[in-house]
Amino acid sequence: MSTDGRPVLEVADLEVHYGPRRRRRRVLHGVSLSVTRGETVGVIGETGSGKSTFARAVLGLVRASGGRILIDGEDVSRYSPRQWRALRRRGVVQYVFQDPLRSLDPDLPIEESLIEPLLVQGVGRKEAIERGRAYLARVRLDSELFGRLPGELSGGQRQRVAVARALVTEPALIILDEPVSALDSANRVGILEILKELRGAGVALIFISHDLGSVAGVADRVAVLYQGEFVEVGDARAVISAPRHPYARLLVGSAPTLRSVAASRAERDALRALLNA
Repeated sequence: MSTDGRPVLEVADLEVHYGPRRRRRRVLHGVSLSVTRGETVGVIGETGSGKSTFARAVLGLVRASGGRILIDGEDVSRYSPRQWRALRRRGVVQYVFQDPLRSLDPDLPIEESLIEPLLVQGVGRKEAIERGRAYLARVRLDSELFGRLPGELSGGQRQRVAVARALVTEPALIILDEPVSALDSANRVGILEILKELRGAGVALIFISHDLGSVAGVADRVAVLYQGEFVEVGDARAVISAPRHPYARLLVGSAPTLRSVAASRAERDALRALLNA
């Protein structure tokens, strides 16, 4: 892991509530987390635990009710929508959806989707195309896909394009929200291998998932989110081998990709290899 110890993301006592004041529903309560350059932190928890709300708050898509959020040293806690748009245009933080069709325009060829963030930043078209091709190769896709539409690609190829699109602006932080849950085992392992390689490139990653098995192969640290609170945060190997909180123990005990007999042997072996590398 290549890291200089400087935090790219600092979240302190984050609170997020939904609904009108008299019927407010607390989704996140007192959440704190930091991520340094070159570090991958897995955020795990069941559906409804607040994982996606945490991601959306960091991205400025939902407003925090309290606490602080610093991105690359910049306090964004009270940013206006205009300030958030400016931050996103700079490409400091990027987001990869579970379903890449949500982030890739179905009517735009892959080339245009890849270079669009660079053109927005004022990069010349020739340089943008060169960088787009370079990052497509980085996620192990051939440049012949440049002219195809998202609907002409497989699910695994689309997700790799989405990762390349997130990388092309060379962001400080990438948030991946359930990026492999919709993929088959072969494509899942392929994406996890790519994400593990990114740890050495200095980019900070937040890998959000309900599946500890997928997170285990790529994360340096794991943060367990339960009912809107981080109940356990620690070294990935330590959390997996000796979880302290009852909910963390439940997740470890039921992780299908590591323990289930029904999981494919190839996927289990690949994930174990990633974890032990």
